[in-house]
Amino acid sequence: MKAAREQRALLGNSTLITQLRELARQVAETDITVLISGETGSGKEVLARFIHEHSRRRTKNFIPVNCGAIPSGLLESELFGHEKGSFTGAIQSRKGYFESADQGTIFLDEIGEMPPETQVKFLRVLETGEFQRVGSSETVYSDARVIAATNKNLYQQVAENNFREDLYYRLRSVELQLPPLRERGRDILLLTEHFVREAERQQGITFEGFDPEAVEIMLRYPWPGNIRELRNLIDSLLVLEKGKKITAEVLEKHLVQRSRHKGLVHDPSQSEKQELNLIYSSIIQLRQEMSEIRHLLQMLLHTRTQQPPLLLPPPASPAPSISEPDETAGVSDARKEKLPDAEETSLEAIEKKTIIETLRQQQGNRRKTARMLGINERTLYRKIKAYGIG
Repeated sequence: MKAAREQRALLGNSTLITQLRELARQVAETDITVLISGETGSGKEVLARFIHEHSRRRTKNFIPVNCGAIPSGLLESELFGHEKGSFTGAIQSRKGYFESADQGTIFLDEIGEMPPETQVKFLRVLETGEFQRVGSSETVYSDARVIAATNKNLYQQVAENNFREDLYYRLRSVELQLPPLRERGRDILLLTEHFVREAERQQGITFEGFDPEAVEIMLRYPWPGNIRELRNLIDSLLVLEKGKKITAEVLEKHLVQRSRHKGLVHDPSQSEKQELNLIYSSIIQLRQEMSEIRHLLQMLLHTRTQQPPLLLPPPASPAPSISEPDETAGVSDARKEKLPDAEETSLEAIEKKTIIETLRQQQGNRRKTARMLGINERTLYRKIKAYGIG
């Protein structure tokens, strides 16, 4: 029970989450329809459960429905129920999710995937609470509070005639926007600690923690999969590394493997944010390959001299932070440049170039530059001085 409550606690101390949590509490005291928007994996169902748990309906059912996971031909039956014999395979009458959520809350995730014909009936439920089971003419009433969620731009969906305009405005009586994990600062570490405790309890593993350089990488990584990606990474690290302390090298190895598994390859149709995630992944992979080359050189030297391997210096500082870009910042021009010299491909050179380019994009505003790079201003000032950037 305690673990379940923690899952609904909307963890985080960042300003964005603190403000969102307060707003969610205010909304929870009413029965108003709520639309939650945010990237995939950012915790939309957790926010919906938080609202339910702080409402007067908390003792009743919370029914989550993924509209994108149910075939369009079956969604209407799942939501509103059906009568026996109403279609092939309907061997008995069945209540739908709206009836099951009566006096409670129904959470409709991926609402943008709802077929147009179902949107019409859903709009009627929102306005009157009334609907009919498939194959029945009898009107059924449900006092279910509706919370919907989407990772799409519904306004754009309306413009493209993929979503009803009247339904869109009816849904967004209150819209709560969940920030992506990369914008939540040190909430990353708070969530990491929570998932570590949970994994230790479930797997019976004692975890030795992260070294400082690995923590820095955790804070700089863009987390394209958001909280879901972080949780899956923690589970993998604890099980595959058997609870051992996670170094920067080990963490980078896992991040590279996950990027390859997700097929993070170049696609001209991808957004600039996805392209920068690819760049970051490539930099991490480069560091991993450099480490492997260093190890091979040590082994070769040991074989030829029969002397103990030299302790070569550790890898350079973690790869530079690459935050979500300014919408006007182009990436295509960079591809037209000639390949840089080996000296220019060092991590320090990449970091210096990134800082210079971001400063240029932000017209010399260091505060905005630090925010874009995901570092504090003091760190930015120190790097500017160290690199001799004017």
